[in-house]
Amino acid sequence: QVQLVESGGGLVQAGGSLRLSCAASGRTFSSYNMGWFRQAPGKERECVAVISRYGGTTWYADSVKGRFTISRDNAKNTVYLQMNTLKPEDTAVYYCAAARFTYSSSRSEYDYWGQGTQVTVSS
Repeated sequence: QVQLVESGGGLVQAGGSLRLSCAASGRTFSSYNMGWFRQAPGKERECVAVISRYGGTTWYADSVKGRFTISRDNAKNTVYLQMNTLKPEDTAVYYCAAARFTYSSSRSEYDYWGQGTQVTVSS
């Protein structure tokens, strides 16, 4: 069992930046591929970024490419999402998730989920 706790969400003006953090329990953090997902009210939960076990490979949704950066610090059991040039359409609850066996942008491949942190971008 892995527990994930997101933090760093909040209210920011369009064009601003936020850095989300996801702290994981346990001593096997590097065993997991990690992803960031977001979900707005009435919308499907979508993957925005994925990072492989040691950080060597990343994937981004087209909607955030060039603006968001996913990174991880395995010594701290933490994954980050740096969000720059934020837009109102980025407003959502952001979730981190861990996949034990796969590197994927598909929700069904993730085994553990955090509780989410709200990001609101005002115009």
